Amino acid sequence: MRAYTPKDNVQAKPYYSDRFWVAPQVPKNDVAGDEVFAKDLELIKTKFEVLDAYIQAGQMVVNIKSVDNFNVLELMRDELEYTQLSEMSAIDWLAKENKFEIFYQMLSMKKRKRVRIKMFIENGEAVNSVEKLFRSADWSEREMFDMFGIEANGHPFMKRILMPYDWQGFPLLKTYPLEGDEFAQWYEVDKIYGKEARDVIGPELRDTSRVDRYDSQRFSRLGHEVPFGAQIQEGEPATHQNYQEDGGVFLIKKFDKEKSVIIDDPQR
Repeated sequence: MRAYTPKDNVQAKPYYSDRFWVAPQVPKNDVAGDEVFAKDLELIKTKFEVLDAYIQAGQMVVNIKSVDNFNVLELMRDELEYTQLSEMSAIDWLAKENKFEIFYQMLSMKKRKRVRIKMFIENGEAVNSVEKLFRSADWSEREMFDMFGIEANGHPFMKRILMPYDWQGFPLLKTYPLEGDEFAQWYEVDKIYGKEARDVIGPELRDTSRVDRYDSQRFSRLGHEVPFGAQIQEGEPATHQNYQEDGGVFLIKKFDKEKSVIIDDPQR
């Protein structure tokens, strides 16, 4: 049996290098330029400390302290008429600042305005659950815990929601391998057959771009299909392809691949 060895930060280099093009920031505008947003921000500032505020892409972004998230969202809902929490999640800034950015996307149908409340927390810090204010936060906070490992204090059922309960690691961290780590490669084998079957079955191939030309049902060999269970070998004859079923479609001419023509002229 092969022992599991954690592979921490296996993608730290590929993710944080200059080989990726970084898109420029969307311009930020002064909140004073929008009368509705200016009044909303003024009321927020009377009760809470605002670290930063601006208008970006037509919505107001307000940066607050993490300890105020529940009370700020309560104010937004009850006094400022932002009655919908349409989205919430986190952004991994661990490599740059060792912090997570948490954001709450608020919508006011009456004002027809959107506000993003955001805050930063240290790695390992929990947040206050807002599930009692917005039921939509129930699954969103569980997903944030499942994907980033960020717990929401006061949540009624703080368990994973997408991954199995016994999963190790958090898949949306930028240090998490795109194909999963060694634990992910052996998870199905260990769970179904037991670790003693590792040497017999082998690890799970989690590369989504991998194409096996000799898979048992020939899904990846269009034009060279064979019946299920047939002996697979080199040099199979090509299978003639039609663009429709044998019966065809009523009043529609049946197309034959051999008679098709590729048009190179885009103006034709």
